Amino acid sequence: MQPPEREIRAAYGTSTVTVYQAYPPEIGLPAAQEGRFPDAWKRDRMTWVKPSFLWMMYRCGWATKSGQETVLAVEIGREGFEWALRNACLSSFVPGVHADRADWQRRLKRSPTRTQWDPERDLRLRALPYRSLQLGLSGEAARRYADEWTVAIRDVTSLAHEVHAHVRDGDLDTARRLLPGERPYPATAGLLGGSRP
Repeated sequence: MQPPEREIRAAYGTSTVTVYQAYPPEIGLPAAQEGRFPDAWKRDRMTWVKPSFLWMMYRCGWATKSGQETVLAVEIGREGFEWALRNACLSSFVPGVHADRADWQRRLKRSPTRTQWDPERDLRLRALPYRSLQLGLSGEAARRYADEWTVAIRDVTSLAHEVHAHVRDGDLDTARRLLPGERPYPATAGLLGGSRP
């Protein structure tokens, strides 16, 4: 059965959820070693997190794109993740969801988080007919993400390379077995706030 068009799918446990980001080694390696983002990580800039491993692979080109050579799996508290969802605004104007473009712009300006739904990807990074969440964190949300919500940070670059090698060799079954176990996240309509069209 095909998943709903928009559904959060993630690896999560009772208290944490895993999101992915890719960084240059000078940011990614210290973050993984220390289990926290270093001071060089800009807390005043918007940062985007992705619960989908394969969408992250699409974005960073299997950890080969310049400035995205280190892929991090960031475990954050579910309370923080859900706070971010509740306080989110869609990253683009959608008629019917927003009264008008000015209403959306007001919401966007006030919201510390943004949601964007992009086509999920398969192992060959082709677009699928359903969408995956990207969550943009700015201001208060970015600071809380870095300094309060983060529980653990792992370097999963070698996993990205291993999966990619199996895909290149045509061994999709092995590649699929290596993927993180993502499943639908129990997000109610209230939890998604203004983030669902």
